[in-house]
Formats: sequence, C-alpha cells, structure tokens
Amino acid sequence: MVSLAGKWLRAHALPDNDHMPTYAYRCRECTGTFEVNRPMSESSAPATCPEGHTDTVKLLTTVALTGSAAGAPAGGGCCGGACGCGH
Repeated sequence: MVSLAGKWLRAHALPDNDHMPTYAYRCRECTGTFEVNRPMSESSAPATCPEGHTDTVKLLTTVALTGSAAGAPAGGGCCGGACGCGH
C-alpha cells in the first residue's frame, strides 16, 4: 500500500536535475574545478572532469543563507527578541 505522502512525492517529482544537490570537484591533473548535479545516493561516486580526467577530488562547500524574514521582530536578548522575555 502506498502512503498519501508517497503519492504526493511521485506526483510532484521533478524530472530534471534542477533540484538535485550540486557537488564541487577539483581535477588533480588539470587543476580545474567543476560541478556535478546528482542525487545524494551518488554523492560519493567518482566524477570525471570535463577534460576527461578521472583523478578528481570532491571539494567541501558551504552554503550561506542571507536575508531577513518579513515581520521578524527586532531586538536583542537571548533569542533576538522573538520570545518577549525582555533579556
């Protein structure tokens, strides 16, 4: 039996690579860097550089989130003023 959540996921699955994680690599032969979109289940699979070299290493990348939520309370304290504790 398929759950309701499973049906929703299949109905809304995206057929393209636009929403797969992007992994960055560096080629040890030509020193070029490149990115590969692939499922998380294949994150540790080897990647060939665009020049055809197979001696590559996956790079550690970081994500920066910036911006602010509309209506976010201003202030300081232990929680940024969101809980109203006054500290």
